[in-house]
Amino acid sequence: ELEAIKARVQEMEEENERPMELELGAENCLMESSETDFFLKMEADQRSIYVGNVDYGSTAEELEFHFNSCGEIKRVTILCDKFSGHPKGYAYIEFEEKSSVKAAVELDGSVFRGRVIKVLPKRTNMPGLSTTDRGGYRGHFQSRGGLAQWGSYYRGQQARMRGRMYRGRQRLLPWYFPY
Repeated sequence: ELEAIKARVQEMEEENERPMELELGAENCLMESSETDFFLKMEADQRSIYVGNVDYGSTAEELEFHFNSCGEIKRVTILCDKFSGHPKGYAYIEFEEKSSVKAAVELDGSVFRGRVIKVLPKRTNMPGLSTTDRGGYRGHFQSRGGLAQWGSYYRGQQARMRGRMYRGRQRLLPWYFPY
């Protein structure tokens, strides 16, 4: 009887380990695929350029014709506003070769449909890094002396909000807030 119980316990432990192994395998697969996707995107970004100040009536074929002398073009993307559908005024061009990017950047300042265009190599956005993140709390108020900000501590206690500017926020927190 004791041997049967031990065998059953052993079977139950093995059943518990199987989902963990499957879960770890799936996580590793997802991590590898996301890393390879990022590196593929990064490699495509190294073969791409940003074109700014593009005329709103221009087409992908016209841009392709303008940059055709730089090298073979794989893709032309003109970005549009998702609500109105109108072009935003800039485009991305992906080339087959990395060397074509240098030739295309030399066309910076050239005239396309009556406008001077801006041509730069496309930059790669790193995951987790944001250019719009300035740090701190948006919408904070600064006191007259500039020593205390909304939600910050000054000399061990929270800043006291005074004056007309803080009348609405003054009731939210007492002048002494230890935690």
